[in-house]
Amino acid sequence: MSSTRDERVDNALQQLLERLVPPQQPAETPSHADQRWDEANELARELLDREREPGVADDVNQAADLINRRLVREGDGRPERASRFGGLYSRLLAQPVLGQKWGILYFLWRVSEGQVVDGHEIDARASVDGVVRVGRGDTEQEDEDGDEHNGEEEEEAVFDEAFARNGLPRVPKVEGSGTPRQPPMREKPTPGRPRPPQQSARAKEAQPEHNGAVGKMEPSEAALLRDLPFTLQGLASTNLPFSDKSSLKLPPALPVPLIALLHSLAEPSLLYRSLSEFVESSDGGLVGQSLRSAVGQELRSYLGLVATLEGQIRRALAQLDDSLPHAGLGKAGVTLKRCVIWTREATLGLRLMSMVVESTKGKKGSELISLIYNLATSHGDAFVYTFAERLLASITRPFYNMLRAWIYDGELEDPYREFFVSENTDYEDSGATSVWENKYLLKDAMIPSIVTPDFAQRVYLIGKSLNFIRYGCHDSSWVESYSKEASRELKYGDTANLGQSIDEAYKTVMARLIWLMETKFALAKHLAALKKYLLLGQGDFIALLMESLASNLDRPANSQYRHTLTAQLEHAIRNSNAQFDSPDVLRRLDARMLELSHGEIGWDVFTLEYRVDSPLDVIVTPWASKQYLKIFNFLWRVKRVEFALATTWRRVQTGARGVLGAVNDKLGADWKNARLGLAGMVHLVDQLQYYILFEVIEASWSGLQKAIQNPASGTVTLDTLISAHTAYLRSITRKGLLGGAGGVDFTAQLHELLKLMLNYRDAVDGLYSFSVAEFTKRQEMSARIETRTRAGRWGLTEADEDDDDAVSAGNAKSKGAGRPRRGEGLNESVIPPLLPLGGGGADGERNVLEQLRQRLRSLEVDFKARVNVLLGDLAYQPDVDMRFLGVVMNFNNVYSPARKRRPKVDSHKPPAA
Repeated sequence: MSSTRDERVDNALQQLLERLVPPQQPAETPSHADQRWDEANELARELLDREREPGVADDVNQAADLINRRLVREGDGRPERASRFGGLYSRLLAQPVLGQKWGILYFLWRVSEGQVVDGHEIDARASVDGVVRVGRGDTEQEDEDGDEHNGEEEEEAVFDEAFARNGLPRVPKVEGSGTPRQPPMREKPTPGRPRPPQQSARAKEAQPEHNGAVGKMEPSEAALLRDLPFTLQGLASTNLPFSDKSSLKLPPALPVPLIALLHSLAEPSLLYRSLSEFVESSDGGLVGQSLRSAVGQELRSYLGLVATLEGQIRRALAQLDDSLPHAGLGKAGVTLKRCVIWTREATLGLRLMSMVVESTKGKKGSELISLIYNLATSHGDAFVYTFAERLLASITRPFYNMLRAWIYDGELEDPYREFFVSENTDYEDSGATSVWENKYLLKDAMIPSIVTPDFAQRVYLIGKSLNFIRYGCHDSSWVESYSKEASRELKYGDTANLGQSIDEAYKTVMARLIWLMETKFALAKHLAALKKYLLLGQGDFIALLMESLASNLDRPANSQYRHTLTAQLEHAIRNSNAQFDSPDVLRRLDARMLELSHGEIGWDVFTLEYRVDSPLDVIVTPWASKQYLKIFNFLWRVKRVEFALATTWRRVQTGARGVLGAVNDKLGADWKNARLGLAGMVHLVDQLQYYILFEVIEASWSGLQKAIQNPASGTVTLDTLISAHTAYLRSITRKGLLGGAGGVDFTAQLHELLKLMLNYRDAVDGLYSFSVAEFTKRQEMSARIETRTRAGRWGLTEADEDDDDAVSAGNAKSKGAGRPRRGEGLNESVIPPLLPLGGGGADGERNVLEQLRQRLRSLEVDFKARVNVLLGDLAYQPDVDMRFLGVVMNFNNVYSPARKRRPKVDSHKPPAA
């Protein structure tokens, strides 16, 4: 191992001396030149073998400490330079290749200190072993005696020229001739001085036995230079043929240095061949073709360099002289080494293009742009950055052409699907909603790195809005005029103008679209109509419609007819303030029936419909129409219960002054409890209806108006209107007890409560029928007694009492089954009793009354229990309005809220039946 290292040191020293020691001068004898060479070789070996200064310790930390203190002293106490040196020192210690770290630091410290050794200032090329280079003025001391011979002066001049400032350091003369010189560590023969070509030839002739293995270099460097322009263009030549597409065959007899140079020159040749093949291909989209064009442009620049190099080579070959060393190529100024240096930058460019081409396989459009842009921004080399920016300026032209057509015409000119906006192939035209939401898609993966996601979103909205104005709003004339006025060229690098163009286009297009929605298509008017008619905001119209339809909707659902419902709707419109609405609004309002089910009545299937045409259906989407239908059906049911309870309450209050007052001695307590129950239900329905209509719908409507007029983004867009309308409906369904807020199904609870209220109303109507029957019986008995008394007979007999029992039972049945024929308020009851009046006589009458009382009590208890659960669930809702609804429903604490325990969703046990 040590012998190999010594050989490497000897070879390196020999090459260094060949470069630094001047060759034989014209006036110098060969023996004198050999002596000078031997002295220089001996001096170099002495410098390598000399021991270090004994006064300097080999301590890397001490050297670093000296430099650190000097940096702090020169920096006026500021630690910036010292801290920077600390980082560099840590990196130096981490380098395993450098063995003399102490020598490097000590050398730098002594140079910075400017120390003087033996009266001479230290030169920057002094060694750390203490051998100091001195100036020529110091070494060329004048001879005090002045009696040297001319031969010695010439020898001294030649010796000084050999050890000039750019050559080897000259060793000071040793005082005293008797001072012994330490033997060198390596006892090897000194290599001979390199000979000029003429002397080498004579030496070969003199010693043929040593030169049998050395011949003339074939091919010569001149021949290689002659073939080099063809090789750099990827063309085969006599001396440098291409074995295949990716390899170049080099001559085998060339020395290693020339082989290394040819290796460096072979790289651009092979890269040019592969890139030329890439340029000639036709795969890929528009951006890929632009990349090929940009690479072709760079290759043409490379060929220009090759042409210039070929001209230099031809001029150099024309000046060759066979009598000079290497035929005078060095003096001609063109060598293989210089060709390597001249093509170094071009080779780097070809290497970058080859790397880009390999990386772009399988990528297209915006992905390809992002790849090159990331290369430009993530690389610190200025050459790489400039080269990548030059490529980007070319390959982004198709991208900016697509961008221009999209933001100024609303058209997608992307035949190869390279843009970040794409047309949906599964799109089916089913209205404006499908056009706006499904016709075009924004592909996040295709957004190039040269734009931000927010920028891409704005571009997507601009083009989609223009396309919607053209095809959805049928305003293509404005789009064409806008394109002619605002269109401008877009290009890479013009960031300020590009951002300004996008901002102007965004504001202009959005303002036009919103203007069309508000004026031409009357969006605000139709939203207000939906609120009035489907959300029961038009109170007089809804009340009149319910009164006119009550008799029809009490019948079974299969007996309802569309023309009857439409006629009643027209009647309600003509007799309410709805008649003053726009004809366009009224023609969209229609009555229809839902799907029929067995056992349903008209109340269950009736609904109102408001038809919304394109392009307004982009805002009132099919989902929004379902939400409106859901809200209307719920409010219509609440309104029906309110109407039924109000009708029964009115009948009871009217009968209290007539029929019911006559039977107060027998049914007074029952009617007191019934009125209390009715009052509680009416209060609950009124509070629920007020909460939904005012606290929920009106508040949500105000939020919708505010979101439309003053959006958070600052610019009203169609997406702003869609999102605001969607939030408006979601707020109504969530706060209007139509959604499962907090895991509680308020809709099912309210439906059960409303159904229970209707059953209670039916039970009260049964009690009213019983009261009418009792009143009729008493009236008939009074008339009979009066008639018999006038005739002079007894008013009542035992037979009459038996007959009266049978008649009373029959009358109770007849009064409950149909309309009573006589008596005050009899014509008002049309509801049959819920319980059959079985049995005869007084026992049957008592059974019927007891069943009615039991029915009313059970319904009232069930009602309170369900209300307690509802109030308990409302009390734990996060929304303050929903909690306040529970407070107003139980303002006098008549109910005891209790939260019902519900089984967990992830429980393995089945819920209780």
